[in-house]
Amino acid sequence: MRSQRITGLAPGVIAELVAEIGPLWHERHQAGLASRPRRRAVGAGAKHKLVFVDRLLATLVHLRHGATHDVLACWFGVDRSTITRTIGEVRPLLAMRGCTVATDVRLRTLAEVIDHLGASGQTGIIDGTETRVRRPAAGRKDREKFISGKNKQNAVKSMVVTDAEGRLLFCSPAEPASCADITHARQLGLVQLLANGPAVEILADAGYQGLGAQTGGRVVTPPHRKFKKNAPDWYEEMHERQRKAHSSRRIRVEHGIAHLKNWRALARHHGRREHMTDIVQAVAGLLSHQQTATLSGDPRM
Repeated sequence: MRSQRITGLAPGVIAELVAEIGPLWHERHQAGLASRPRRRAVGAGAKHKLVFVDRLLATLVHLRHGATHDVLACWFGVDRSTITRTIGEVRPLLAMRGCTVATDVRLRTLAEVIDHLGASGQTGIIDGTETRVRRPAAGRKDREKFISGKNKQNAVKSMVVTDAEGRLLFCSPAEPASCADITHARQLGLVQLLANGPAVEILADAGYQGLGAQTGGRVVTPPHRKFKKNAPDWYEEMHERQRKAHSSRRIRVEHGIAHLKNWRALARHHGRREHMTDIVQAVAGLLSHQQTATLSGDPRM
């Protein structure tokens, strides 16, 4: 726990997670025991070999380094099925936390992110990121929908929102990668939120061109190229200058995505594709918590 290289989180952040997630896990566990017929009282019988702190650590190591359940089972001295059940219980609790932007402020939905940006007067940056997943079995329905047109591989896609400094504010649920970036943004309700919400500037790449007209210019994309060929020299210089100016502002979201991909679970996922939403949102919440703790100057971090 003292080494940040093991979990990717400072000891103080882990202590806060234990205090926050521990009671929720215990409550769910007790509710599960009480919900089924029993011959013995709740609490009787064999005791858990893994206390909650160990369960949390096993989940963090799995997300950070992609360690297999077999390896974690050997490490903690339990059966592999215990690790599988443990990760399946703790990971959704981490995903529910949302992104931490202040000690007492959490953002869990895109609407909350837009309101936060509007209230603070900050600029938001959006971009899509893909995580490679296993190819669906032959003959399965909608097998081709996971194929990314950009990377030509089976993947799932999420939309990431950061502020102008690259701090994570939101990570959307995972969708099959065949969905275009602009379509994904529309499905998440970004157009309606910007059109009816506060005046917020959102920077985006060329994959979102068209949203600016639908949101009254609040989504800013790279300038269109008016001359496809034989462009004047003065236009080439102006276009290149405008493109670089936009890119230099938008690059912060790429830094935020790079920090996400440092967690091996988002570099490539070998497990069930249905778990990717929990994985990407759990990692985004953990990383944003670490960023907030570091910026706050807490000596424990």
